[in-house]
Amino acid sequence: MLSYGSYVAGQDRPGDAWVYTLRSSAMVRDFFGSLALKRGLEKGRIAPADAPEQVVGRCSLADGHDLDAALAAASAAAREWRAFPLEARLRMVEEFRSLVLEHFEEIVDLMVAEGHPRTLARWELTGWLANTGPETRDWVRGQMEHQAVIGPRRMTIRRVADGVVCLNPPQNASVANSMLGVWALAAGNALVVRAPVSAPLGVLHAVHRLVVPALERVGAPAGVLNAVCADARQTLGHWLDSPLVDDIMFFGGSEKGVAFGAECVARGKKPVLELAGNDTAVVWHDADLDRAAEMLAESFYGSGQICMVPNRAVVHPRIADRLIEKLQAKAAGIRPGFPEDEGVLLSPVLRADSYFAILEQALAGGAQLVCGGRRVDVNGEPDEIGLFLEPTVIRVDGLKAAADLDAVRHETFFPLLPVVIPEDAPDDELLDAVIEFTNANAYGLRNSLWAGDPEVIDRFVGGVTNGGLLKVNDSHIGFLPLLPTHGGNGLTGGPGGEANFPILRTSRLQGVSVAAEGVQPRTAAFEAAAEVVEAMKAKPKGAAA
Repeated sequence: MLSYGSYVAGQDRPGDAWVYTLRSSAMVRDFFGSLALKRGLEKGRIAPADAPEQVVGRCSLADGHDLDAALAAASAAAREWRAFPLEARLRMVEEFRSLVLEHFEEIVDLMVAEGHPRTLARWELTGWLANTGPETRDWVRGQMEHQAVIGPRRMTIRRVADGVVCLNPPQNASVANSMLGVWALAAGNALVVRAPVSAPLGVLHAVHRLVVPALERVGAPAGVLNAVCADARQTLGHWLDSPLVDDIMFFGGSEKGVAFGAECVARGKKPVLELAGNDTAVVWHDADLDRAAEMLAESFYGSGQICMVPNRAVVHPRIADRLIEKLQAKAAGIRPGFPEDEGVLLSPVLRADSYFAILEQALAGGAQLVCGGRRVDVNGEPDEIGLFLEPTVIRVDGLKAAADLDAVRHETFFPLLPVVIPEDAPDDELLDAVIEFTNANAYGLRNSLWAGDPEVIDRFVGGVTNGGLLKVNDSHIGFLPLLPTHGGNGLTGGPGGEANFPILRTSRLQGVSVAAEGVQPRTAAFEAAAEVVEAMKAKPKGAAA
């Protein structure tokens, strides 16, 4: 059984209280029995030595002393780490990537134990590989510093680290999102990561197996990375109160996240927000319908509990019926199961009541149920208390009607995809209406288009300003080299939100001028104005400026 304490200043700090992780498949097979076992271990009624094989590991619960120690260690290490050359910090990212490749299936296995279907766990890790590849490293290298010699001065525009960054990942994808902190480290920051109490083991294991060795390989100081398993409210309050914290990377729902971001600003912290998605996927009349349907079916992966899946489709009226038929067939092939099983793409849904409320509101508002709408068990059979939901497609006729439905207006986080068919109109007018609808989305994570006409593609790409990522004729969720994996505007990233490269979001621009000896201050202050005056005197009267 794996066992991790709080990781502070390069040391493991076991505590008095522990959180135990049981295999998700055991919870699916016997929820109440597994819950009793978990509570028995955590209450001390069952000795760790007597834990059965479905107990994967445990993590120590951090207390206030651990939280203080983690921040103090980060603050102490920040100045030394910031002084490391950029190339050394980027080499750390390269080392991290090589460690991901080395331990790929090991990390996948642990994510599966925590409930991620194996296929999706592998997909999540490919995001790390795309995000840390040579294309991205080369691009950020150019963003971090630019130099030019102008006259007697060496000019530099550079980004400097903010200081101590704290990262609060989401419960549903804690491992994948906690690793974004690698880029905050690359900026020259020290980092404190909170592992969620509901799923801490994968985070702490990835920290120990991937990030710690990568930092050690470049000689980083102890304390530059710290990780604790702690209650979210307690930890976030601690971070807000501490004068040692500069930035907080927060993942969560939009309403709470935007309010938290405002609180950060009020307390003098920089918020970096990763909130809800509600992505739009548009399918034009000349699209490859089989591939477009395959892309739209990504909406159901992880039972829709992934922020970057398509949340609403807008389909050209001319091909709507054919596409919906193909999408229905794709949805029928997406099945529940145990996370260890190959090909499983649905995850348990614990808030099914909200799903049914949203579905009922849509149907009452004129939407038509195409498929789905029921609870099912692990074998896909209808079950009133099943842990899974069928992939659900609803048809919504009209952009105006769609605007009133919560299933269209907001991220639902369920396997529920509304297919919106705009009012019929000439193609030019229709494309303008679809672009306007896409841009009017209150959220702004990803958007995508499937179309064949290059002119339509160019107009869509040129017109859509919403979102941190726009993809054409591609997987909506697939990760690509160079392009960002996270970030967006509106209710996705809050005020100032954009595509998120954490190395940039956790640093700030600074200009530097180093003048050669002999520069006269008064002359330097006024020489530009003097040159303008002399040029004006030399200009013939009546000549253009």
